[in-house]
Amino acid sequence: MATGADALVAGLERAGVEVVFGLPGVHNLPAWEALRRSSIRLVGVRHEQAAAYAADGYARATGRVGVALVTTGPGAANTLGAVGEAWASRSPIVVIATDIPTALKRRGIVGGALHEAADQRALFASVVKEAFRFDDPAEVERAVAVAREAPRRPVFVEIPTDRLSASGPRWDVGEFAVDVVEEAPSGADQALELLASCWKPLVWAGGGAVDAGPEVAELARRLGAPVLTTYTAKGLLGREDPRAVNLPPHLPAVGELWDTCDVLIAIGSDLDGMNTMNWRLPRPPKVIALNVDPVDATKNYVADVVVEGDAAAGAHALALGLPPVDAPVWADLTTVRRRARGSVRGDHPNEMVFLEAFARVVGDDVTVVCDMCIPGYWLAAMHTPAGPRRFQYPMGWGTLGYAFPAALGAATAGPTLSVSGDGGFLFACGELATAKQEHLPLTALVVDDGGYGMLRFDQRHSGVETYGVDLATPDFVALAAAFGIRATAVDGLSDDFATALAEHLADPEPSLLVARAALTPPPTTSPRWTRTGPPAWADPL
Repeated sequence: MATGADALVAGLERAGVEVVFGLPGVHNLPAWEALRRSSIRLVGVRHEQAAAYAADGYARATGRVGVALVTTGPGAANTLGAVGEAWASRSPIVVIATDIPTALKRRGIVGGALHEAADQRALFASVVKEAFRFDDPAEVERAVAVAREAPRRPVFVEIPTDRLSASGPRWDVGEFAVDVVEEAPSGADQALELLASCWKPLVWAGGGAVDAGPEVAELARRLGAPVLTTYTAKGLLGREDPRAVNLPPHLPAVGELWDTCDVLIAIGSDLDGMNTMNWRLPRPPKVIALNVDPVDATKNYVADVVVEGDAAAGAHALALGLPPVDAPVWADLTTVRRRARGSVRGDHPNEMVFLEAFARVVGDDVTVVCDMCIPGYWLAAMHTPAGPRRFQYPMGWGTLGYAFPAALGAATAGPTLSVSGDGGFLFACGELATAKQEHLPLTALVVDDGGYGMLRFDQRHSGVETYGVDLATPDFVALAAAFGIRATAVDGLSDDFATALAEHLADPEPSLLVARAALTPPPTTSPRWTRTGPPAWADPL
C-alpha cells in the first residue's frame, strides 16, 4: 500500500522532475525510501544550503524546475541564503522540508519537539513566490507547477513528517493537471506605433528572455537594433550575431549606445541596479517594456508602452509587425566593441590575458558557474558564452559561495566549470565529497589571492589599511586529494593556466585546479563605475 512518501515522489515524477538534491534527516527518511524505488536521481549533498544552490544551478542550466529535499527546522533554515539568491535571480526551484508530526503541533505553542519552529513557512515568506503546507504529499505536483509558471521564482513546501510515513488509500491519488492558458501579448500595436517614429532602437534583454533568443534576434534584425543583455541573459544571441554587443553598458563605449538610442525595448528585465550602475543610466526618450509582470517591468524606469506577455511571444508579435528585412544597424558595433575592449586592455592587460586564455580553452558545451569573486566579475563582464544557459552568476542577491555548490546541479546536466575565489570556495568545500560520489563532470577552479580580494580592494580604495580580509587558506591540492579528487596548482592566469585548465576540462571526473594569482576588479564593480550621481528615477510627475 502506498505511503505519503510514495505519493510525494510520484507527484514529483508526474511533474517531470528527474533530479532531486537533498540531505536526509530523521523526519524525511521515508522520502529516501520512496526515492530509492523511483526513476528520480537523488544527489545527496553535505549541507542543506548546497542542496538549494544545486537545485538553482540545475534550473539555470536546464530551464527545468530544480528540487531540494531537506529536513525540519535547521535543515530548512540552512537553505535560506540560497533560496534568497534564487528568488532575486528568478530561478524556479522547489524546496521541500518536513515539519514535526501533526500530533505534536499546537497552535501558538513551541513545545520543544525535535527541530520544531514557531512558523517554518514564515521563515521563507520574503524569499519565495508561495509557501505551501501539504497534508497530502501528492500535492507537491502543484508546487512544481507554481514555480514553473511565469514569473518564475522559488516555492517552499512543508509536509508533516507523519504524512510521509502514513499509508492507506488516501495516498492513491489521480493526476494533477495544470491549467495552461496561452494569451496573446497585449500592447503590441501601441509599441509598433511608437517604434514607427523612432530611428535608433536599442534592445535590452534580461533573464526573462533567456529562452527567447531566436525571437529576440529576429526582432533586432528587423529593427536594426543593437542588443544588450544582462548578466542572466549572457550568450542569448551567441557569439556570431552582428547585433549582439556582448559587452556591458558599464564600459563607456557601450554606454554611449544607451545614451544615443531614442527608444529602449526592455525584454524580460526589471532594469536592476547592478546592470544600470544603480540606475545612473538616464532614462531613454522612449521606453517599451515587454514582460509577464508589468509592475516589475516598470518599477525602475517608467515605460511609455507595456507589452504584457511572454518574452518569446511578445518579441515575435512585434517582429511580425515590422518589415521582414535586415534593417541596417544604426551604430557601428565593430568599432564599439574595439573601443570598449581597447580601453580595458590599456588599463588591465593581465586581466585581458586571463579572459583570452579562458575563452581559448573552455568549450562551447561547458557551463560556467561563477562566484562573487574578482575573476567571476571579469567573466561576467567580458566573457561571451556560446549560448544561453551556459553562464551563471549570482548577481540577483550577490551571494558569496554560490558557484561550487550550484555547479553540482549544473554538472548533472553536462560538463561544468565553477570559478571561485579562495574565500568563497571554502563556504562549501565539503561538497567535494558530493562531486566525487556522484562522478560529476565538474572542474572547480579556485583563484587563490589569499583573501577576500574585492573587499581588500574596497578597503584600499577607501584609503584605509586592510583588516579582516586576508585569509589563512589550506593547501587546496591536498584538500582535494583527501576527497580522492585529482588536483593541480599553477602560478598566474596565462599560458600555464590555460594548459592546465584544458587538461582538467578534458577529464570527465571531478577535479580541482588552483591558480595562485591576484586580479584587480573590472569596471563593472561599483567602486569603478563610470557613472556617478543620484539614480535616474523616471518620475512622470
